Parts: sequence; structure tokens; C-alpha cells
Amino acid sequence: MTTTPIADQVADLQKNVTGQLPPEVVEVLSAEQTELDAAGVPSGIAEPGTPMPDAPLLDVRGRSVTLEQVRQGRPAVVVFYRGAWCPYCNLALRTYQRELADELDARGVVMIAVSPQKPDGSLTVVEANELTYTVLSDPGNGIGQALGIVTRSDDPVRHAQASLGVDLAEVNADGTHDIVMPTVAIVDAGGTLRWIDVHPNYTTRTEPTEILAALTDLSETTR
Repeated sequence: MTTTPIADQVADLQKNVTGQLPPEVVEVLSAEQTELDAAGVPSGIAEPGTPMPDAPLLDVRGRSVTLEQVRQGRPAVVVFYRGAWCPYCNLALRTYQRELADELDARGVVMIAVSPQKPDGSLTVVEANELTYTVLSDPGNGIGQALGIVTRSDDPVRHAQASLGVDLAEVNADGTHDIVMPTVAIVDAGGTLRWIDVHPNYTTRTEPTEILAALTDLSETTR
């Protein structure tokens, strides 16, 4: 198990990325991150104690499934990420595989990752990062909308993404530019949302230690 926090890995990633991207793209993305930090977590985020929303989802082969079917009555850690095109997402998903997958399995907790991208993007994420946990597509952001974590970048950011070969309308299952704010939700065995951590700035993520601490706290309060 690595002891390097995601935040430190992101800092190293940003150093490398900044040197490889055109200066005008770096300027746009940096300005976006500053604005996201200033805006903070939006109002209307789903509250712990409410039912975890569900919706028709797709697995990596395009087959219909739901969170409830994947959970099979087990508690779950549900990770919402933007897509295979996002380097910060891949970094976080790899870290969760390395530091959480075995521990959650030992605790009887299932891990599920969800994004608005097409199933082939989900398959790419699984194969590229050697993930053993379930990765699903949420066409139309049904669950994301219900949780209040859906967002959309403005035109300058979309143009910057396009210059890097990223067209969200092409990779998203519903053909829109809507994405989710990186979020981790903990759901109990009965399907109730017990904990949620939302990151408006996509360069920041929930640390594995925070997830494990939240699970421990929740298990102690339910004894």
C-alpha cells in the first residue's frame, strides 16, 4: 500500500502536465480551477440519511444494470468520476484500486465507480487501470442529477478540451457536455446514503484514508 496521498500525486501530475500543454490551455484550465475553488460545494447536494438514488445504468459491455443489482444488499462505496479522458480521475481510480479494493472486500463493502461516459469509456478505464471493482455508465446522469453533483464547463474550457482532442458530447452516453463533480458516496446495506464528499474542483479527490475513516465511524454508530 502506498502512503502517497492523492493530493501529492496530483501535484506531481500537474507539474508534468503543465510543461506539456500549450500555455493558453494551461491559463484557461488554471482559471477554471480557481473559479471552482471560489464557488465551493453548491447547494442542493443530497443529504445523508436520504435514500440513495438509483437509475438505469450500463456495464462495460453495455448491458443494463442498477446500483441495487450490483450492491446485492451490501453496503457500497460509490465513486463518481468524469471519464476516461480525465487524468485526475484515472489517478484516483488507480489509487482506490491499490489502497481500498482489498480492504473494502474484507469488510463486505462493494466498490462501484460511475461516470456519464459511454460503456466503451468505462471499459477503457477498467483495462488501463487494471481495476477489479465494478465500473458503470450513467447515461443522462440520472443518479448524478438526483445527488445534485452534475455540472458543465463553460465555452472557453470546452474549447481548450477540444484542442486536446476531448469532445464530451462524443464520449458521454447522452451526447451532452454534462459531467459530475468528483464525489464519493457511502451507501448502507439498506440503500440509504450515509456519507457524501463532493469535490467541485476536479483536481482534488477524496483520500482513501477519509473513506476508511468514514466507514469505521458509520459502523461504530450502528452498533
